[in-house]
Amino acid sequence: MITYEQIKKNDAIRTYIQKADESLAALGFTEHSFAHVTKVAENVKYILETLGFSHHEVELGMIAAYLHDIGNLVNRSEHSQSGAVMAFRILDRMDMSPEDIATVVTAIGNHDEGTGVPVNAIAAALILADKSDVRRSRVRNQDKKTFDIHDRVNYSVEKSVLKINQEHSLIKLKLSVDTHYGSVMDYFEIFLERMIMCRKAAEKLGLQFKLMINEQSLI
Repeated sequence: MITYEQIKKNDAIRTYIQKADESLAALGFTEHSFAHVTKVAENVKYILETLGFSHHEVELGMIAAYLHDIGNLVNRSEHSQSGAVMAFRILDRMDMSPEDIATVVTAIGNHDEGTGVPVNAIAAALILADKSDVRRSRVRNQDKKTFDIHDRVNYSVEKSVLKINQEHSLIKLKLSVDTHYGSVMDYFEIFLERMIMCRKAAEKLGLQFKLMINEQSLI
């Protein structure tokens, strides 16, 4: 079995992630490098382990999370599909089994809003983990006067926590937002489609999705 640690240590993969993020930086996007993919992998692990999935399924989920944004190397447009094709080639050359490759590629190819659907549990966990990574440290622009709405929203989020309740019936995204930089309406303007996607992903896992901003329940 190919492990998450092997994927993290692979020089080619690290190069693709770095170069993909450099392309996004040139386009003015927030950080999509190692901090992002590692956080997404950790949240996928938390979701799947908490819900009782096997160690093998957790590893596959974390691998999908670490690789999910490499398609940005090709183009931001349809990056989930190009990333899935890239991941297929990488994992096939590493002799991962066809069944495991299929699981990883399916999750990557379905993680982005507009085209993605939580077709299985690992795809659902990846969607939730990816769309919940909103935080100040993802903002590259240091000039607050020139913030666009994505900068404002991410910079406004001082704390983000994804939590499953003890009954395993609810997954909650709790955000602490400094409204001096971005409003709740700003958040929904750019993230509404993502939150709807999270709700569908939660349902695939047998959970209800709830979004809370500054202790107010919004979804």
